[in-house]
Amino acid sequence: MNIIEVNSLCKTYITNKRQNNVLKNVNFTVEKGEMLAVMGPSGSGKSTLLYTVSGMDDITAGEVIFNGSDIHSLPQKKLAELRLDEMGFIFQQMYMLKNLSVLDNIILPALQSRKNTLSSKEKAEYGKRLMRKLGIIEIADNDITEVSGGQLQRACICRSMVNSPKVIFADEPTGALNRTSSDEVMNELGKINDEGTTVMLVTHDVKVAAKCTRTIYIVDGSIKGEYNLGRFTEDDDIRKRERSLNNWLMELGW
Repeated sequence: MNIIEVNSLCKTYITNKRQNNVLKNVNFTVEKGEMLAVMGPSGSGKSTLLYTVSGMDDITAGEVIFNGSDIHSLPQKKLAELRLDEMGFIFQQMYMLKNLSVLDNIILPALQSRKNTLSSKEKAEYGKRLMRKLGIIEIADNDITEVSGGQLQRACICRSMVNSPKVIFADEPTGALNRTSSDEVMNELGKINDEGTTVMLVTHDVKVAAKCTRTIYIVDGSIKGEYNLGRFTEDDDIRKRERSLNNWLMELGW
């Protein structure tokens, strides 16, 4: 069952009276429970694709069907509510409010949600449960300047999960991390995916994409191919998956 269907998606920017076609008739689907990686060279349209599919950016033409609804036909208020209640977001730059503790940053989307009917105390307790699950409960009361990059990115994962979203969108979630922290973050995203949450992520890292179910490769705003590795399990040979994916990418000009 598809949770996302993208049909003839186009995105055009006008800069200095010049037309820049960033996305050109893009078509693909994301299955419920899938972990999809989007790869491609710099400037290929990867992040723009993520932002348009998640409704954070407008489209020029086409449609994005999310859980049965064309999100770009929704009024802005409804779209904002959809993003808050049904989607989670993780970015390379770990945007958090400096005047709030780590825990308060995590539960902020839950406090803003009308759909989340838990009390404020219950929302805080749920935030703490997520932090325990990701092994960072000890930093709950810390300022965001008092924790490591890996801890802060795991806190961002907690924040993305606080309203129990159907899909998490991640833009280079490991791009600012060292290899150890990157592996830890991907392990946590893998666990979340195993529990049923769909994940769509942009990455330039073959090691990250090798842990995903499927990879689509985009060049100059168009999808040039897709590669299905199947679901990653602890029994899989990750190096074999990496070699297989890398060989495919090299054939496409990576």
